[in-house]
Amino acid sequence: MFDHARGSWLYTKPGTAYLDFFSGAGTLSYGHNEPRLKRALIDYLERDGVTHGLDMFTTARADLMNTLSTLILEPRSLDYKIVFAGPAGATAVEAALKLARKASGRKVVGYFNMGYHGMTAGALSVAGNAERRASAGVPLGYSVELPYDLDPNGPATEVPDFDRLLEGTGRLADLAAVIVETVQGEGGMNTARSAWLRALAEACRRHGALLIVDDIQMGCGRTGPFFSFEDAGLVPDMVCLSKGIGGGGVPPSLLLGRPRAGGGAGRGG
Repeated sequence: MFDHARGSWLYTKPGTAYLDFFSGAGTLSYGHNEPRLKRALIDYLERDGVTHGLDMFTTARADLMNTLSTLILEPRSLDYKIVFAGPAGATAVEAALKLARKASGRKVVGYFNMGYHGMTAGALSVAGNAERRASAGVPLGYSVELPYDLDPNGPATEVPDFDRLLEGTGRLADLAAVIVETVQGEGGMNTARSAWLRALAEACRRHGALLIVDDIQMGCGRTGPFFSFEDAGLVPDMVCLSKGIGGGGVPPSLLLGRPRAGGGAGRGG
């Protein structure tokens, strides 16, 4: 039973230290109680900053949006609207699935084997693990599984024919979106090749399906650049963010979406 924490270490009440490899499932990118983040939180509380504002506008929310736009989105020429989806990554995924269906007028979402997007019902409907899907306790519909890029030894120039794969599902005409992790965390640290991701993006564009990148586990600098899809040259229609975006362990989630996401799909290059 842990009592306090600092940096990479958790401590029991008697003071025994344990190295924390879990780190809040990737939420604590800067460690436990990082001094600058802790000071900012304390200052905010001491001035009676708003800690619960539902969907109302607050200066804290405005500061986050302005900082994200100025430091992250604008330097990358990314024109995204920011949606505050809730406290957990799964809520960002749920928001993305709802928005994709609303924007496209279609119902089916493609997902990849071994993929993981959360434990709520909608997120489980795009899970690529049979055991996790079964945990929903009810049939999960309006989704279709696709094969992930699981052959690290395959030729770099050899990518699947996504047009054929999508057509082979028999549900292409009703395909609203495809959701993908550029690096699968829960699935076993599988890394999709850039050429594979670009081929997927182009196939989505040709068929009018939206491309959703789930960057909850791998975003916020965990693969090098801020977004895990940057090296592949992608501009997804939607991006799900959580975990590291909170900094001090506070669990927000954000959904980034192109203003006209309903009119196209993620482009490569």
